[in-house]
Amino acid sequence: MPLLLAAVLATPGVADAAQIDPTTQVLPAVDPPIAWHASRAIGKPFAGRLEDGVQLPAEGRDFWTYDWGLETSPNRPWRRWGTDRLVRTLLDVLVAYRAANPGAPRVGVADLSRTHGGRFGANFGGLGHASHQNGLDADVLYPRIDRLERRAEAPALIDRRLSQRLLDGFVAAGAADVFVGPATRLRGPRGVVTQLVHHGDHMHVRIR
Repeated sequence: MPLLLAAVLATPGVADAAQIDPTTQVLPAVDPPIAWHASRAIGKPFAGRLEDGVQLPAEGRDFWTYDWGLETSPNRPWRRWGTDRLVRTLLDVLVAYRAANPGAPRVGVADLSRTHGGRFGANFGGLGHASHQNGLDADVLYPRIDRLERRAEAPALIDRRLSQRLLDGFVAAGAADVFVGPATRLRGPRGVVTQLVHHGDHMHVRIR
């Protein structure tokens, strides 16, 4: 899977999701290590909870984390939980993306779900989330044109070439939905990639 993802991420254009077997399980390289175990997404992303979630570390070789509520890095520990499948997918895509794009900065990952899932509204900081409730959603920041590890506050700061390759990687990995901001000009398969307001600085990735 990592080699095929790398080939997809190195090729401009929209990836073909059928090229990758979504049942393939690969243990991604990450530092520090993760306590892997089976977990369950219960209910819907917008009405559910997370059972036995896996915590994404505060940072790794290929990613850093961002806190919407505090507008700082790293993200707080209780905002970085997902199913084992979500965390594996994130890391697989990020490892392959950076391997295929030498010199690309680490990718920013913002909120996943709360420790046990459930509501994640504005009372938890920032704009809040209508979804992110059952460990299947993650916010991934667009790479910046200046290569800084910061949120892209304006569309002009987004590296669209790298952002498109990152988006293609999630599509190839079998993402159920990816929401992107209208001003980003990012594209993908209809029914998977959707333009949505409030996503001008990040893509919202949802797995199956």
